[in-house]
Amino acid sequence: MIRFENVTKVYKTDGHRRTILEQASFTLKPGISYGILGINGAGKSTTMRLIAGTEEPTRGLVKRGLRVSWPLGFGGGFHPQMTGRDNVKFIARIYGEDPKRVLDFVEDFSELGSYLDVPIRTYSSGMNARLAFGMSMAIPFDCYLIDEVTSVGDGRFARRCEEVFSQRRKHADVIMISHSMEVIRAWCTQGIVLLNGRAIVYEDVNDAIEVYHRLNA
Repeated sequence: MIRFENVTKVYKTDGHRRTILEQASFTLKPGISYGILGINGAGKSTTMRLIAGTEEPTRGLVKRGLRVSWPLGFGGGFHPQMTGRDNVKFIARIYGEDPKRVLDFVEDFSELGSYLDVPIRTYSSGMNARLAFGMSMAIPFDCYLIDEVTSVGDGRFARRCEEVFSQRRKHADVIMISHSMEVIRAWCTQGIVLLNGRAIVYEDVNDAIEVYHRLNA
């Protein structure tokens, strides 16, 4: 279960105040996959970062009763001066996983070869994505977060990503952001609509999509 309790998130820049969430309270239940919907600027990615724990609320609490991933394929947590190999081992230890097992998986999955032994800062965006996706799949989570990314790389590698993630989804939930409502329908059964600082959970994802379309009309 993931629970938002009176969560307020405010950004202050150059004297401007922007409120993303204002005293939002809602519960995301295990066994259900959710789509996060809202017009541009509503705070979808911010809400996902709050769920992931990569950002903290300005006020209120986010409680997690399950193991939540970082956004799928997100490589922002890598240290650019460290090698890919050292990043993988470091992250594995943080999550209490066997570094050798995780490294063996990522090494095979990413197909980066000798590039695993050079600093991340030298990677192309494609190499970074391969490492990040491999890392995401190497550690088992109860809930995977997806922000517009479901596969990376060329066609063959993209198919491998889809195959492995399909296996993970048999035992895990998904919380996702996508501008494609067909993707939301295919992956999610319930929806969260962000509007004016509020987060409204709809038990039928089609109801959430209908509201989203009205907001964008």
